[in-house]
Amino acid sequence: MAEFRIAQDLIENENDKRAAALKADYEALGATLTRRGVDIEAITRKVAEFFVAVPSWGVGTGGTRFARFPGAGEPRGIFDKLDDCAVINQLTQATPNVSLHIPWDRADTSELKAKGDALGLGFDAMNSNTFSDAPGQAYSYKYGSLSHTNAATRAQAVEHNLECIEIGKRIGSKALTVWIGDGSNFPGQSNFTKAFERYLTSMADIYKALPDDWKLFSEHKMYEPAFYSTVVQDWGTNYLIAQTLGPKAYCLVDLGHHAPNTNIEMIVARLIQFGKLGGFHFNDSKYGDDDLDAGVIDPYRLFLVFNELVDAEQRGVNDFNPAHMIDQSHNVTDPIESLINSANEIRRAYAQALLVDRKALEGYQQDNDALMASETLKRAYRADVEPILAEARRRAGGAIDPIAAYRASGYRNKVAAERPASVAGGGGII
Repeated sequence: MAEFRIAQDLIENENDKRAAALKADYEALGATLTRRGVDIEAITRKVAEFFVAVPSWGVGTGGTRFARFPGAGEPRGIFDKLDDCAVINQLTQATPNVSLHIPWDRADTSELKAKGDALGLGFDAMNSNTFSDAPGQAYSYKYGSLSHTNAATRAQAVEHNLECIEIGKRIGSKALTVWIGDGSNFPGQSNFTKAFERYLTSMADIYKALPDDWKLFSEHKMYEPAFYSTVVQDWGTNYLIAQTLGPKAYCLVDLGHHAPNTNIEMIVARLIQFGKLGGFHFNDSKYGDDDLDAGVIDPYRLFLVFNELVDAEQRGVNDFNPAHMIDQSHNVTDPIESLINSANEIRRAYAQALLVDRKALEGYQQDNDALMASETLKRAYRADVEPILAEARRRAGGAIDPIAAYRASGYRNKVAAERPASVAGGGGII
């Protein structure tokens, strides 16, 4: 029996207030979809089986390069984080796994596993941190980590990633995500070729330590903290890394790590085509690497990404099983509420993509009918699939309206009373 922090009775009472309206809305949508030859029950089942991992660091308050403003009831460590993550899953029934970040979440692995089991949570990809210095480490990452000019610094960074693998093996993870902040801020500061060669050599050492059933995700980022050049700066470089390392290496696509107006859905299609799409860090962006809530700026782009994923799924692409994870920074909202909303927006995009008339779309594409091909996508995107999302949550024991149930529970006030208030510190996104 999971150790829920929100009483299930409260969720059921909240659902009772909304059950009649949901039933009417679900039946009305079902009738509409039936006229289009779509079985609403089939879509609801698919949505209910779609899960996305939440980031342990996401339940804390983020920050900017200039300041961080702590929120009430911030988690004091990984076990508080897991409590918060369990609330998100309890209400959405969409986030049964948590992605950990080391060294932030370093703890006794048997205690981590026991806590996860007690909360009904599993563990998704491990995340290493060589973009900041940990207390007591021998060598600084100020000028790089896996690509550093100093061999001892590179060895330290490799060893940290090996530690992440060992921790993951003990708690049931099956993947390692590697993002580095290595790069340069001045022309001439770094030799581009040599830096990339050093990175590939370091990553090869990490790759050798992967268990047979693990995946290695490399993540590209256009800029930040290095603003002139970045060692792993785009999807092409990321693809070269995955190809060079071997069959267990894949590319991770963070939706926020691209220049404005980049065609991310085409990047996704290319990586699918050549068998190197490993998964996603879902968030949203207005300018660059904003780490905003998923779907808050460009929900149509999120839908177009899922259009490619569903296309691959329905075409039966071999060994197609991308990892779905959220990666956000919450500066002005309750992090739990933002993660609840993001999980639902990701499911929304998936449900809408399942409604695309693939046969009609293929015909319009074959006939070069640009207008009707676009309208076919928009017809699916314009569909209000909220009744499907809510019904999937309700059937799984979640909340019809998870934000309303969360606020009615008073959870934030309760944990604020239990957890000492954080002291505002310097800048830095967590």
